[in-house]
Amino acid sequence: MRDLAAGMRYLGRGQRWVFGHGRWFGFGLLPALVTLVLYAGALTALAFYADDIASWATPFADGWDELWRDLLRGLFAVLVWLAGLLLSVLTFTAVTLIIGDPFYEKLSEQVEESEGGAPAAPDRPLWLELWTSLCDSLYVLYRMLLYTVPLFFLGFLPAVGQTVVPVLGFCVSGFFLTLELVSVAMQRRGIPVKERLRLLRTRRGLALGFGVPLVLAFLVPLVAVVLMPGAVAGAALLVRDIMGENEDQGARQDDGRLGGGDVPLGTDPEGAPSDHGAYTTPPPPPAPGVTPPGTPPAPPAGPGPHGHGGSWP
Repeated sequence: MRDLAAGMRYLGRGQRWVFGHGRWFGFGLLPALVTLVLYAGALTALAFYADDIASWATPFADGWDELWRDLLRGLFAVLVWLAGLLLSVLTFTAVTLIIGDPFYEKLSEQVEESEGGAPAAPDRPLWLELWTSLCDSLYVLYRMLLYTVPLFFLGFLPAVGQTVVPVLGFCVSGFFLTLELVSVAMQRRGIPVKERLRLLRTRRGLALGFGVPLVLAFLVPLVAVVLMPGAVAGAALLVRDIMGENEDQGARQDDGRLGGGDVPLGTDPEGAPSDHGAYTTPPPPPAPGVTPPGTPPAPPAGPGPHGHGGSWP
C-alpha cells in the first residue's frame, strides 16, 4: 500500500512540476498533439471503411436474409472500430514517446536537474535513439499482449468477465504504461528494456500506483494529451526512487547539514556531541584564560594547611 501511494504521489508531483514550468509544459505538449491528430485521422478512416471491412470478412453471410446479414455486419463493423480504439489507447503512449523522443528527453533531463542532477546521456545519434525507442516499444507491446489477449477472451465469462477481468486488465495496462514512461529516464542511464521490466517487477506497487490512474485518465483522448508532459516528468522522479538516487541525494544533503563541512558527523558546529551519535574528533582546546563551556566550578577558597588562603591540592 505504501508503494501504491508513493506511485500516485510521483504522478501528482510530475503534473505539478510541468504546470509550475509553463514553458516545459507547452514543450512536452507538442508530441501528444501530433499523435492525437494522427490517431483521430486513422480512427475516422477506420469508421468510414468499417462496413467494407465487415463485408470482406463475412463472405459466408452473402446468402443470408438481408436483415440478419446487415445486423451481423453492422455488429462486426462496430467491433472493428472498437478494437481500433482499444489499440489506439494501448499504443498512444508508445507512439507519442517515439514521435517526441527528443522533446521528452529534454523534459526528463530538466526535471532531474531540478532534483539534484541528471546522469549524462549516452553519446548516440538521433536515428539510433529513435530506433532503440521503437524496438523497446514493440517489445513492451508484445509483453503486454501476452496478458491482454487472454484477458480479452476471459472477459466473455459470466460474472468474472465483468468484475475481476476488467480490474486485472487495468492493472496490466497500468504496469506496462509505467514501463513505457520510465523508458525515457532509464534509457539515458543505459538500462536495457528487459532490465527495466525486472526493476519494475521489484516495485510493482509503485508501478501500479503510477500507471493505473493514468490508464483511467488516458481513456479520454484529450485528457491524455494534457497529462502526457506531467506523466513523463513524474516518471523521471519515479526512476530516481527505483534507482535509489532520491535517498542518495537526501543523504548528501544530511551530510552537509550535520557534518558542517570539516566538522565530523555526530558533532554540532561547536564540536559538542549532537543527537546524531558520538563525535569522533575532540573539540579544539580553549583559548588561554577562557573557561571551556561545561567545566564544573572550582571549590571555594579557604584556609590552607599553612594558614593562608588557597585550595587543597
